[in-house]
Amino acid sequence: MKIIHTTYLGDLRTEATHLQSGSTIITDAPTDNQGKGAAFSPTDLLAASLGSCMLTIMGIAARTHGISIEGTHMHITKTMSSQPRRVAGVHVTFEMGGTNYTEKEKHILENAARTCPVALSLHPDVKQELAFIYK
Repeated sequence: MKIIHTTYLGDLRTEATHLQSGSTIITDAPTDNQGKGAAFSPTDLLAASLGSCMLTIMGIAARTHGISIEGTHMHITKTMSSQPRRVAGVHVTFEMGGTNYTEKEKHILENAARTCPVALSLHPDVKQELAFIYK
């Protein structure tokens, strides 16, 4: 089943359309790889996809177990290697929105993040570092 249609717009820019919703995403090559850096790069989207997947699966686990994660946000740092040029690592810091999490709840949420489909789909050479900050 086709889910995405992507067009090369020229000048190292693409437009991807999600066929079901019609939503679009523009990508641009980063400034360190001949681009303008005017939009997410494809590797930025990889990092964003990982973070969004983690939060989504955490949300499912939170809903299942009656845990509030409203207001949770994250910061993502991506590191690149040059030979070959690829994503070498992604560091994700979660700032948890709820308060007074039990150790069991922390375990549920952290396990959900670590086992999201995108995290499990990345090659083991892509280092995934997660940090959780609880209020």
